[in-house]
Amino acid sequence: MPDFVAKFSAHAIDKLKASGASAEAIQAKLEEMKMLKRILDNPLTNAAATFIEPFPVGLIITLIRR
Repeated sequence: MPDFVAKFSAHAIDKLKASGASAEAIQAKLEEMKMLKRILDNPLTNAAATFIEPFPVGLIITLIRR
């Protein structure tokens, strides 16, 4: 999903605006989304994050089954 970050960012900002968040909170969320986009645009960090998420669960299950 090449446009995931854009859609996720728009949703997060809309949700903040609907909740009546301050301009500073909205700006902070925008900066957070920009950082997320930089991380996910880099194939190495994207692959690392994708690997790290399920790894602990898989490791625990492997150790339990032995």
